[in-house]
Amino acid sequence: MQSIDELQIDLLWFYMLHSIMGKPNGKSKKHSRSVIGPILLSIIVFIIFSLGFFPIVLAGKLLLYFLAFDKLWHFLLLPFIIYLGAVILIISEISISGLIIKLFNIKYEPGTYEYSFGDKNTFKWIMICSLYTPCRKIIEIFPVGAMKNIYYKLLGMKIGENTLVGGVIKDPCVTEFGDNVTMGEYAVIYGHIQDYSKGIITISRIKIGNSCIIGAGAIIMPGATLQDNVVLAAGALVTQNQILEEGKTYAGIPAKEMIVADNTKKL
Repeated sequence: MQSIDELQIDLLWFYMLHSIMGKPNGKSKKHSRSVIGPILLSIIVFIIFSLGFFPIVLAGKLLLYFLAFDKLWHFLLLPFIIYLGAVILIISEISISGLIIKLFNIKYEPGTYEYSFGDKNTFKWIMICSLYTPCRKIIEIFPVGAMKNIYYKLLGMKIGENTLVGGVIKDPCVTEFGDNVTMGEYAVIYGHIQDYSKGIITISRIKIGNSCIIGAGAIIMPGATLQDNVVLAAGALVTQNQILEEGKTYAGIPAKEMIVADNTKKL
């Protein structure tokens, strides 16, 4: 059974992509979708990111009420005010986009889909990418602390206790981290593969078990599973649907188990 939120987004998609187009057939129908899809997406992104500016606009209005900038010390405060405004804007954009995605339960499911605005699941993927990618770039540059994990959870990512999410998560809603996981900087986890030659996109879940370590610069492809206590060396590549077994250490391209020689000598 669909939840009310899922029903709302499905009705929105159906109404905008089908009712507006009327009843075209064949090539006309495909062409209409290719035109309506980008327009609808642009409107949604414009509205959501515009809402993110409201707090900074209100803060600016309040500031002008107290400071007329007719004294020297008012201008001396200006650099600090600009920095504070940037922080408010960043937090606002991240929070509002995440809350809207959470509120309307906008998420895509694993599977192989036509890479087209006419496909409902693909449209949701494109919409989330359009909202998430700018925010992801922001949190890669500016330290936002615990806000990062909160934002990922709003997007549907499962994150355990005492877990550090570094690097880049391409598809939060199909990614799962267990407890006590450490992900190094510049590591990348992909949840999708696009095949432009065939016009399809394949989305798969990624599961990272408890107490895993993902080295800096490592790459994890869709469908991969890291069982508990896995150590993945820096720069390693976990291939599509590969399973790294519990308690083992992996390195290389593609990732293979490392056999550590025991050099201890008996006395």
